[in-house]
Amino acid sequence: MSYEQLRASLKQPALIAVAEHWNAVRAMRRMPRWRDIDPAAIKVYLPMVWAWRWDASLGTFVGRLAGEDIIAVLGTNPRGKRLAECFPAMAVDAVLARYRRIIEEPALMRSEGKIYSPAGHEGWGERVVLPLAGDGEHGDGIIGATFYRLDIRPVAGEVSIDHLNEEIDFFPLP
Repeated sequence: MSYEQLRASLKQPALIAVAEHWNAVRAMRRMPRWRDIDPAAIKVYLPMVWAWRWDASLGTFVGRLAGEDIIAVLGTNPRGKRLAECFPAMAVDAVLARYRRIIEEPALMRSEGKIYSPAGHEGWGERVVLPLAGDGEHGDGIIGATFYRLDIRPVAGEVSIDHLNEEIDFFPLP
């Protein structure tokens, strides 16, 4: 039931498509494996897709994949980097806690809120975050997609995604 609740809460068709792919490839497992994700099936959405793997020895997530839209908004390519290297210091603990909840509970997540790009534009974003599991049962990574709508007017001051003021919904995965 949780997947259906997540699916119903998503507004952007691109995020729905990524979530539907995740759901389809998990088959009878609780969660799909990273290798189950088929880039060809979500090809048109890859610019907004990203993934992190959990590294227990480091106690953090390490970047696995980021589409060009994600890299543009983050201002860096997270591939091979620790979470703390890619997010503003004030947001790292909140983002880490959310992503850990997704793999540990496990849960599905949807969020939306105000964002700022490194290019100095503000806008709005909606995000879906889904757990991955090498054994199909125990979370060891996440895949997500973020839809951004940026205004064209520049914003003065510091630029970042406002991770602390997002509207967030978690859906426990039975």
